[in-house]
Amino acid sequence: MRWDRFFEDLEDQLDSEWEAERAALDTESERLRLSRVRLRERLVAIAAAGSARPVSCELADGSVLDGRVWRVGADWFGLTGAAHGDGERRLAVRPLWIVPLAAVQALALPVEDMLGSVRDAAAGDTLGQRMGLGFVLRDVVRRRIGVTVRLTTGRVLHGTIDRAGADHLDLALHDAGQPRRSGAVTGFRVVPFEAIAAVALDAPLELP
Repeated sequence: MRWDRFFEDLEDQLDSEWEAERAALDTESERLRLSRVRLRERLVAIAAAGSARPVSCELADGSVLDGRVWRVGADWFGLTGAAHGDGERRLAVRPLWIVPLAAVQALALPVEDMLGSVRDAAAGDTLGQRMGLGFVLRDVVRRRIGVTVRLTTGRVLHGTIDRAGADHLDLALHDAGQPRRSGAVTGFRVVPFEAIAAVALDAPLELP
């Protein structure tokens, strides 16, 4: 009986040590996984969850967007139903905002969504999630959608994008909400993508 008890105690001890070792390995594995998670992957998880709760996005120009994450691309994400403003002031809601990931200074979201985005972070495997900012803006060019471009300097430009290159766009300036007509154009700007804080579209955009 004493030997039986001895071996039972030994088995219990080995089981406890194994559980402790496995827990340590699991913790280290999770730390390693988290060290590889990118902001874009967390936004993919937020979009996939379809939360009705808005995300508050602080931009490089010091302004704030409040809206739901609509789509996530290779280097950008879209906010729909988003109100824009500075500080406590909120401006009119626009159909869609395109935000370069590089222009994001901070995101505020409910703790449930924050934790869920860590747990479910994934690169995404749809075609739309591989589209770069230039691809999306070229679709805006094709549809002739009016835009408001917010620069990281705080300047705001209204107009229509005439063309979009690999790392910049050409913007024909005209009054907000007006169609691009040669007589209405007041000037042109070449804007590097890295200078863009956000682009507001005057109409919805359908992407694959």
